[in-house]
Amino acid sequence: MIDKSTITAANEAAEAALRADYDALGEHLSRRGIDIAAVKDKVAAYGIAIPSWGVGTGGTRFARFPGTGEPATIFDKLDDCGVIHQLTGATPRVSLHIPWDDADPADLFAKAEETGLAFDAMNSNTFQDQPGQAHSYKFGSLSHTDAATRAQAVEHNLYCIELGRKIGSKALTIWVGDGSNFPGQTSFTRQFDRYLDSARQIYAGLPDDWRLFTEHKMFEPAFYSTVVQDWGTNYMIAQALGERAFCLVDLGHHAPNVNIEMIVARLIHAGKLGGFHFNDSKYGDDDLDTGAIDPYRLFLVFNELVDAEGTPGFDPAHMLDQSHNVTDPIESLMNSAMEVQRAYAQALLVDRGALGGYQDDNDALMASETLKAAFRTDVTPILRMARLDKGAAIDPVPAYRRSCYRATVAEARPKADGSGGGIV
Repeated sequence: MIDKSTITAANEAAEAALRADYDALGEHLSRRGIDIAAVKDKVAAYGIAIPSWGVGTGGTRFARFPGTGEPATIFDKLDDCGVIHQLTGATPRVSLHIPWDDADPADLFAKAEETGLAFDAMNSNTFQDQPGQAHSYKFGSLSHTDAATRAQAVEHNLYCIELGRKIGSKALTIWVGDGSNFPGQTSFTRQFDRYLDSARQIYAGLPDDWRLFTEHKMFEPAFYSTVVQDWGTNYMIAQALGERAFCLVDLGHHAPNVNIEMIVARLIHAGKLGGFHFNDSKYGDDDLDTGAIDPYRLFLVFNELVDAEGTPGFDPAHMLDQSHNVTDPIESLMNSAMEVQRAYAQALLVDRGALGGYQDDNDALMASETLKAAFRTDVTPILRMARLDKGAAIDPVPAYRRSCYRATVAEARPKADGSGGGIV
């Protein structure tokens, strides 16, 4: 962890200017009928989960260029995640990926307590073959034509549930790369039936207080067809499995120009929005830093979420899911967590009474301007004050760089292998 004095010294140098900016913004918001303290308290209470795999350098199908001090074990990853939360105060939970992060649950729990973290949803990996694995997932996992391969994938998911139960997790996220790469390679109908049969077995193994999140993705590694390719299919799965099955929306898993915020609204309406993997995308599933390409779309998603606050049973899970190819992953994850907080704060500023009136009057221009008025508001002082109140860093990235954390851990961690492509 970073020495607290580093954060304190940086905050002392910036606090006076922050308080002036915060007071000025408070006066401006007051004229709009908004209590800045109430917004700050909501932002401070908001948290987003960090993916354990996100603290390592990612890669493309062509290459991977690891940085110094790469985490070598899940315990290294938890150290890095602890630093992110220490500096931002916004990432209290970590989502594990099994078998990448498999370890003794007592050791995982102890490390989480040491770093001030808790565990979010478990993630199962049946899109890669692992050493010693009896059956290959080359042609699918939960939807494979071979019953023994499907049983192996089901068993792995049940193991993830059991491990998660021991460390305090309350959800399982399933994403599979199952699909086809050639027309005629598979029967779409029979393949989907096999997936549903496998998913029902996993759902039956959920503890009573757990939820199951299924994740859709348009393509890759199946480039002709994907078993769970869109939100409609995902919704069909959630309906077929039961009341504790929900749809997870990854912002990078849709075709360009898809109206993701409307998908969010539809799933809220159906009571099947389970949560998010936040990132950004330009062409395909790029997993770019959240808000790097389209911060307005991120805001529009949160506009729907804020509008649904208070709906009975509405409790979506929020997690980052990104690949960091050219940046320090810790810095990118901190920035992304703050961008998600920013979108939430902006959505809290929407004048919902005025917006509803303009919508009822079919005043398209003023309805749009009402949203833009909230989006254009610089909420940085609110985010920074929320961090100061928590004892986190007013400005996390400069504080992180001054700490020399990366250079320090690089002395203890083995140098990572940069050969080959693929995800971390």
